[in-house]
Amino acid sequence: MSLLVIFNDLHHFATTVLLAVGALLPIVGPLDGAPIYLAMTSDLSPKERVRMAKAVAVNSFILLVSSALIGAYVLDFLGLSIPIVQVAGGIVVCTIAWSLLNNPNSLPAIDRNEPSVVTPIAFSQRAFYPLTMPLTVGPGSIAVALTLGANPTRGLRPLVETAVAHAIGILIVAVSIYFCYRYAERIIKKLGPTGTSVVMRLSAFILLCIGVKIFWDGLHALLVGVFPNTAS
Repeated sequence: MSLLVIFNDLHHFATTVLLAVGALLPIVGPLDGAPIYLAMTSDLSPKERVRMAKAVAVNSFILLVSSALIGAYVLDFLGLSIPIVQVAGGIVVCTIAWSLLNNPNSLPAIDRNEPSVVTPIAFSQRAFYPLTMPLTVGPGSIAVALTLGANPTRGLRPLVETAVAHAIGILIVAVSIYFCYRYAERIIKKLGPTGTSVVMRLSAFILLCIGVKIFWDGLHALLVGVFPNTAS
């Protein structure tokens, strides 16, 4: 009987880990974000870009874990809702994506030989905004993380097990972010200058579409709350 209980606990733990990875990884999309990451760190040296990738991965882990474990309580305390977060975040994502989409053509980041000097404070600030939030961990990812932790399991032991499982799943996502950003330069080299330009423009356009979707999802939820009869 005890072996069956242990097996059930392990099965639930593994399922919770996979649920966190499966829910967050497609939305975070570190592989899709690699060209944009490289474009926005074009003024950094290769060594600084690797450090930035690590900082973004760490920031992403902290932000997602915090959202999953305490995010719902913080929003309730502030009187905010997930749709409001989606509307505000969608606007920010659209703004950044639009600026990337309309940037004039320039040499790929890997061809620049004179990177600028970035101070430690500016480096840390840039690692969080905009590289971590909203480009890597956007409103959609935060909303999913909030959803994962919105219905906590009753009981101390199940609560701790679920929290640890969510943390491990988010850690896997953060590691994937690090490796995709860490080797973004190699990915771009394989594409070549023309392929890099196409992929960056396409990635920026997809990011713009994601921002519009996030904004609309939040706005639709708010409108349904005000006008229930408009729900389809």
